[in-house]
Amino acid sequence: MDRHTPEQRRKNMQAVKSKGTKIEIVLGKALWNKGYRYRKNVKTIFGKPDFVFRKYKTVVFCDSEFWHGKDWENKKNEIKSNRDFWIKKIERNIERDKEVNRKLREQGWTVLRFWGNDILKNTDSCVNEIEKEIRKHR
Repeated sequence: MDRHTPEQRRKNMQAVKSKGTKIEIVLGKALWNKGYRYRKNVKTIFGKPDFVFRKYKTVVFCDSEFWHGKDWENKKNEIKSNRDFWIKKIERNIERDKEVNRKLREQGWTVLRFWGNDILKNTDSCVNEIEKEIRKHR
């Protein structure tokens, strides 16, 4: 049973963003301050990566823990309401992430994915990993 009324739930779900999220802003500012220039949410690249470094054929995705299923085997047991819907939805997101990774790698792209909490708590290590990958392509 949902704790919220349908109107409250609708309002909550409308507030969920697909781009311009806090984790994207934090990582983007850190990269920009280091002098890296990138494109955001490029529609012409499969999967619409959060950050694209075309020159280095590198893409970066910022994945939130809930929507992309971090530690999914344990976390799916914590879902209490509308289990059928949420489990199906998040498992499809996990599969889609794998498909995107595979297709981009087949096209010669380097794919980096970071969890939201890693970006917020260890921004520098995420930036370092991106820098390391970019240096390989120079």
